[in-house]
Amino acid sequence: MRLSDCHNIDDFRSLAKHRLPWPVFDYIDGAADDEITKARNTASYADCDLVPQVLAGVAEIDPSVTIMGRTSALPLILSPTALQRVFHWQGERAVARAAEKFGLWFGISSLATVSIEEIGAAIATPKLFQFYYHKDRGLNRSMVERCKAAKFDALALTVDTIVSGKRERCARSGFTSPPRFTLSSALSYAIKPRWALDYLLREKFALPNLDTHVKQGSGEAVSIAGYFNAMLERGMDWKMAEQLREDWGGTFCLKGIMSAADARRAVEIGADAIMISNHGGRQLDGSRSPFDQLSEIVDAVGGQIEIICDGGVRRGTHVLKALSVGANCASGGRLYLYALAAAGQEGVERAIAILKDEIERGMRLMGVTRVGQLGRDRLRWR
Repeated sequence: MRLSDCHNIDDFRSLAKHRLPWPVFDYIDGAADDEITKARNTASYADCDLVPQVLAGVAEIDPSVTIMGRTSALPLILSPTALQRVFHWQGERAVARAAEKFGLWFGISSLATVSIEEIGAAIATPKLFQFYYHKDRGLNRSMVERCKAAKFDALALTVDTIVSGKRERCARSGFTSPPRFTLSSALSYAIKPRWALDYLLREKFALPNLDTHVKQGSGEAVSIAGYFNAMLERGMDWKMAEQLREDWGGTFCLKGIMSAADARRAVEIGADAIMISNHGGRQLDGSRSPFDQLSEIVDAVGGQIEIICDGGVRRGTHVLKALSVGANCASGGRLYLYALAAAGQEGVERAIAILKDEIERGMRLMGVTRVGQLGRDRLRWR
């Protein structure tokens, strides 16, 4: 299978599975417990149908949106994800350049493998920093100040990861960051020589946004579950979130909101946006999908705060369905991670181009020239 054979996100997944050692692929692809929520994140979009209108004069359309104060050429954010240089040696640099080429919001994680400063200097596209609230208050202050200096456009506090979900695929494979070559995993890496040579011979793995404060930032092998359970603040509460918003002083988002009550609280503390998200099904298995919860949250706070529907997106029509319910934008991580793992920047660009084409084709077939014309009257629920 070649990159030219990839015509949808599932095709990129297949190519990534072919090219990655299985512990690395399973880290991207896996989720918590029985992975019910991960599957539901995408399946929920099939529970409603689009209702097109015709003869609408759609020769010229505008799929752009303004989200968190910046214009995005598409109603789609490339969600922040960790450890990207483990999946492909180009890592966050490839995703950032692809985002800039298409005029999209792009996010990096606290556990990014490229520094805040490098990303800030490299691209002009809107930039989001995903903030994990650590026990180490000095590290928290450092990340905020570094994001300010690098002129990031928004800070997103992840609120659903005070402890790690039970990611059984990673437990079975022994996946660590950086990958640790053990007797049980050696063969899986050895039979993927292209990945292994890139990993061993190119730039040394690091987590540069952490390395000033924690040993895990220097490249020491640690499981993601072990890191989250040891390093993140389990006592994080609304007062801490509000204080972080004040300390940051810029556009502030809460990532991981899943209830209407929490959405109303986000409005009360002055957040600018929320990402309805269950962390790609990687935390609380059995929780609802973001799309399932979207209408309830829109009805509770729509118009008072910007709403991003995060996770499960595999098609342009998924984006249009989220907008029709009332989201301001959609976002996802695996939708570009599979492509990154499959073919680096070229893969990410091809994946975005496919989704762009699907969004634009879907708009024309729906009979809308702007995404603001989409509403619940264009949906019917099964």
